Amino acid sequence: MKGDSFPQPLDRVAIAAMVVLSVITIVLLVGGDKSIPRVRGFSWQETTISSVDRAFTLRFNRPMNRETVESNLQIDPPLPGKISWAGERMAYTLLYPAPYGMNYTLNLSGARDRFADSDDTEHHIDPFEASFETRDRVMLYLGSEDGERGRLVLYNFSQDQKTILTPSDLSVLSFEMYPDGDRILFSALDRKADRRGLTDSQIYTVTTGLDFTSKDPDAPGRVQRILDNEIYQNLQFALAPDGTTIVVQRARRDRPGSDFGLWVIRDGDDPERFPTEPGGEFVIAPNSKELAIAQGQGVALLSIEPGREGDEPLQFFPQYGRVMGFTQDGRAAVMVKFNTDYTRSMVVVPNLGEPQEILRTSGSILDAEFDPSGRYIYALVTELLEADEYIEQPYLLALDLETQESQELIRFEGSSPDLSMSLAPDGQAILFDRLSVVPPNERPDAPLTSSGGVIEASELWILFPLVNSQGELTRPQPEQLPLDGFNPRWLP
Repeated sequence: MKGDSFPQPLDRVAIAAMVVLSVITIVLLVGGDKSIPRVRGFSWQETTISSVDRAFTLRFNRPMNRETVESNLQIDPPLPGKISWAGERMAYTLLYPAPYGMNYTLNLSGARDRFADSDDTEHHIDPFEASFETRDRVMLYLGSEDGERGRLVLYNFSQDQKTILTPSDLSVLSFEMYPDGDRILFSALDRKADRRGLTDSQIYTVTTGLDFTSKDPDAPGRVQRILDNEIYQNLQFALAPDGTTIVVQRARRDRPGSDFGLWVIRDGDDPERFPTEPGGEFVIAPNSKELAIAQGQGVALLSIEPGREGDEPLQFFPQYGRVMGFTQDGRAAVMVKFNTDYTRSMVVVPNLGEPQEILRTSGSILDAEFDPSGRYIYALVTELLEADEYIEQPYLLALDLETQESQELIRFEGSSPDLSMSLAPDGQAILFDRLSVVPPNERPDAPLTSSGGVIEASELWILFPLVNSQGELTRPQPEQLPLDGFNPRWLP
């Protein structure tokens, strides 16, 4: 058209677009085919996982043919699990926690994207390989040998290494572990002090030399005092599962009957009184925000969150005398009920639903723990053999909440009921001790049980493995460990 010039603005835009597309095409041809599917991220790559890590994710760069991914995914050693999808992200949830002390390799090859033909091998996924590991299998116990008597000892099964953590002038009574495995909270008596009764303990922390979340842990054996006993006696304590809160039952020395109750220590701050009625045994729930304590004619569930102290109980469970433990997700607790016929019942109390009695015994219920899946409860109980002299025989059993069946694991012939057990965080093993106890005046220098008996001799034993790779119960034989001590506990 007369007066028009070429090119027009619209033509210039079109030409520029064509040039850009040509450049992009050349870059793609030179740089190779970028449409090959790839793994963009693996959530456990080069990490150390624990029993609370139950699922990993794989992220892809494009929509995948899900069947080819699922059929070609390999984990060595195998970890059975369930797969779910959300767009380009795949989640793999373990049926049972990964066993501790292991190295794992994940491989994926041969998978294709959603749009590739089945015979198009040139567009299979770029082969992917990654590794991860589980925490070392580590136990702690109180020593009974010369040079270790009453001291806190760490033994690393994965490295076959023993470390004495506490000094010889402290006699440890009880202890709990911080979640990262870096520290232990413990109560102990000062062997050099004038007062050395069970109510004269002080509370400390000590470093383990391990930290599964850090490559530069503190050296082992560094002790720090948390609470002294000058004005108040420290009677019992509990550490929150997240390691941020300590609850201590204390009584004033000069008037214990009128000044007795709970104190709370948060994140290393000074202890504060917890305004609630006095009570008995207590345990902190898995969410680290609630405290279950025996009060009155039942068990009260109290909030320990800052600003909510002194509120009315969140829940009250009448007729129960003790809380033994919780499932890992906090959805159920196992409690002890004292019956009018002088028997004791073990009851599973869920957040929702009706309580379920799973065991009744004429003896005592010493300990009970849920396994990580929440399906099994391992319990240390006694059977009353002689009512007149009250002679009890301890035994250890596994209770299957799914099938309602029980399996006796070991019976302790002629053993003292002063026993303890500990279930491994991966649910694979149980530690227990076997003790010979004598009256206190016969061995004044020997370590004490929680009931005040003197330990003359002690052995450490293990049951392993408790379950197979599918999480089904096995029948392991007890094996004595080449270590002498008592009150064994697994590190988280």
